[in-house]
Amino acid sequence: MSQPVPMRNPRTTPATSTVARPMARRRRGWATAFAVLAALCWGGPAGARAEGVTIPNFWNPRARQERMETQPSARAVRFLTDDEFPPLHFAGPDGTPTGFSVELARAVCERLAMACTVQARRFDTLLDALADRQGDVVAAATPLTPALRARFLATRPYFRWPARFAARTDKGLPAPSAAALAERSVGVVSGSAHAAYLKAFFPRAAAKDFTDLATAEGALRRGEVDYVFADGLNLALWIGGAEAANCCTFTGGDYLENRYFGEGIGFVTRADDAALSRALDDALQRLWDEGKYAELYLRFFPVSPF
Repeated sequence: MSQPVPMRNPRTTPATSTVARPMARRRRGWATAFAVLAALCWGGPAGARAEGVTIPNFWNPRARQERMETQPSARAVRFLTDDEFPPLHFAGPDGTPTGFSVELARAVCERLAMACTVQARRFDTLLDALADRQGDVVAAATPLTPALRARFLATRPYFRWPARFAARTDKGLPAPSAAALAERSVGVVSGSAHAAYLKAFFPRAAAKDFTDLATAEGALRRGEVDYVFADGLNLALWIGGAEAANCCTFTGGDYLENRYFGEGIGFVTRADDAALSRALDDALQRLWDEGKYAELYLRFFPVSPF
């Protein structure tokens, strides 16, 4: 079999100048600590935090030539989110919803000169609340799927979950490739998309199944496996947290194959709100062009999953 190459986002820029909502229970325990850390550590200029962080770019440069002038909505636009999924959406120190998705929604509203509100609800009620007109936009980690698109409209993805390899920093292991991983032990969550991808594209790797990611991460920290291959966002939170104790880091590139890891997330609106959906899409492109997306990304992703 020929050596696989990472299914990388072709438009990622280093900042110097069928996916389910993963690890939800574990994230609930992180939400308070994450909110305090964000308030204490990430309030300074974005440029001071840019070194070494890769910022993803999901926008098509040609869209700049296809823009339509958008008019601000006459009504107050109601964004729905939940508050237990850091760093995308969680309760801030004062209980107000915050996080990357929430602050991106607020930036979109400012860019479009729209009056907006943000309301936190239980995650599994968000789409039904949108359908019942209890809100106008879902700004949460709701995966974009054919089933969702059959009911609702969605913007282009503003975030995706890359798959990543992590390894100990003290072992000097090679970057992952089909040849480099031959006979190397790789921890994966049993039955996950990551386990299936590893089997398909790194068939000579010695996969070691774990029941959950926390157990796999612990095995990597103790040196019981050479690598872990898993969701990059969860790995990034672990690598940058106390549990990892600076043991480990990402190695190799990001993997973004839709068939395995999904399309990502966007702002979701009702099917009869096409004008609002187009306006949100246009604002997201403009926020990228103006550097606001990068500013928010650096605020909420001190260890980038990309």
